Amino acid sequence: MPVLDVEIDALAGGSAHLTQYRGRAVLIVNVASRCGLTPQYAGLQALADRYSDRGLTVLGVPCNQFHGQEPGTAGEIAEFCSTTYGVTFPLTEKVEVNGSHRHPLYRRLVDTPDDDGYTGDIRWNFEKFLVAPDGTVAARFGPEVEPESADLVAAVEKALPPDAGSPGQGGGAAR
Repeated sequence: MPVLDVEIDALAGGSAHLTQYRGRAVLIVNVASRCGLTPQYAGLQALADRYSDRGLTVLGVPCNQFHGQEPGTAGEIAEFCSTTYGVTFPLTEKVEVNGSHRHPLYRRLVDTPDDDGYTGDIRWNFEKFLVAPDGTVAARFGPEVEPESADLVAAVEKALPPDAGSPGQGGGAAR
């Protein structure tokens, strides 16, 4: 099953309808509010702002599997992201990304190698997967890779759909 055909709920409830992102590049990131890497939310929002009008969607996927660093309820997560980092990109329900209860979305992602050839379990919060407009996984980036790093930005620019228009403003879809 292609990545964008996987069913997952939105943070606020109801389906996140990943099929709506077909034809767009999608950066899928497992996120957490109480992690040393949490400031990456600012870089993720900057990417969403910079590339949304050109065909990128940043998709945050809350996960509490790494030392309980995302303990909040859906409402608490939404409030934190909005008020602390001005997040406007979509967030999904909180899921497990590793283990026997790994969400089907991550079952489709974890076999993708990063630049060092690593495949398998998600190593920590803020691991990133870039999905091309055709639904294939184009790249994987480790948690320590900053959202605005040259390598990640270059991969995003390469993955953008060719007919998405020129750069503009916009923060992505609402939760």
